[in-house]
Amino acid sequence: MSVVIMVVQLLLGLSILVILHELGHFLAARAFGIKVEKFYLFFDAWNISLVKFNYKGVEYGIGWLPLGGYVKIAGMIDESMDTEQMAGPPQPWEFRSKPAWQRLIVMLGGIFVNIVLGIFIFWMLTLKYGESYIPNDSVKYGIAPGKIGLKIGLKAGDKITEINGKPIQRFDELISSKVLMGNTRLTVLRNNQTISVTVPANILNDLSDYGIGEFITLRSKFRVDSVVPNSNAFKAGLLKNDSIVAVNSYPIQFFDQFQNQIKQNIGKPVSLSIKRNGTTQNLTAQVTSDGTLGFVRDRDDIPQEKKITYGILGALPIGANNAWVNFTDNAKGLSKVFKGEVKATKAFAGPVGIARMFGGVIEGPKFWRLVGLLSMALAFMNLMPIPVLDGGHTMFLLIEMVKGRPLSDKFMERAQIVGFVMIVALMVFIYGSEIFKYWPK
Repeated sequence: MSVVIMVVQLLLGLSILVILHELGHFLAARAFGIKVEKFYLFFDAWNISLVKFNYKGVEYGIGWLPLGGYVKIAGMIDESMDTEQMAGPPQPWEFRSKPAWQRLIVMLGGIFVNIVLGIFIFWMLTLKYGESYIPNDSVKYGIAPGKIGLKIGLKAGDKITEINGKPIQRFDELISSKVLMGNTRLTVLRNNQTISVTVPANILNDLSDYGIGEFITLRSKFRVDSVVPNSNAFKAGLLKNDSIVAVNSYPIQFFDQFQNQIKQNIGKPVSLSIKRNGTTQNLTAQVTSDGTLGFVRDRDDIPQEKKITYGILGALPIGANNAWVNFTDNAKGLSKVFKGEVKATKAFAGPVGIARMFGGVIEGPKFWRLVGLLSMALAFMNLMPIPVLDGGHTMFLLIEMVKGRPLSDKFMERAQIVGFVMIVALMVFIYGSEIFKYWPK
């Protein structure tokens, strides 16, 4: 059920973004006196619509093919492939009759809206919630590496002090794109010695498989804060404020040590040595199939976050920078695919993959942050010079401006077909990869 909710939330967010994107084209066209014939969310392939109505000469509707949306602009060769209209003489209200610079603005209108929306969302999130972070110098016990961290050479208790020679101020820098895009050198303090650990260029492949939680987390001590009623921990007799000091006689001091021992005994009973009221007791608990016992740990030993609040003007550059970083991360990720550093099956995510990155059902600020991320991703995607996309139309317009005359209608028609096939093939690839990856084994 949670997967269904995740997908519905993502479709809602994407629908909002597509409508606003197409509104950018719509308003720009209207501003230059260009007639708009259709405004659709999703594609009404073969003229099949789920819903449609006419208002002031424009057909508004929802198509059945969920590959984005479109506005049909009179006198323009686009994904509608309306060649009959193009056979007649140009009319003053048509796209093709307008100067190239006006047509260029119409083509970039949707991308402009997505960028402005992304900046606005991150701006408002920064204004309302500020910035919270853990100072890196307050990390007492270092890191707890997961599968990915261990693979690149990190060890439990390491303290990472620099990224590419620059001192780290905030712990969350270690799980940001400046590290996770790879080709990064980490300066590590281990047993009073300074060593260097390199984050490989292809780390995104492992992040796609295992998730960011398997890179690094904060290392901390722990006690039992509460026990889930009727859980295996409850049946074993675990109580609030108990300290687990050993699992199957293996000494436990930190939470990651406890997790490692539990993962090694999934589905099996384990012997727990606990400290309670100054005395040591032994309990036996059954580990569940998902590697848990059924208690919540306290977070007293985790460093306190610092919070920075901003006024309306101070929040703007922070929000704009967050939006820009997400835009450039998309470009860097695509570059890695072309270089062969990241597999295409790992680089592109569909609805379920995106939702899983955000940890399941998305609520409140998490939802709007996702919408902001997707808005910048859509802006980047539409800038790509692929026919059908805005970037393709922009590329052809720039060629026209250089040549001094437009490209032939026949060329544009064929380019649209090629572009549409490319986009459909990409969507089939993404959804097929996602079904193969997440389909229950």
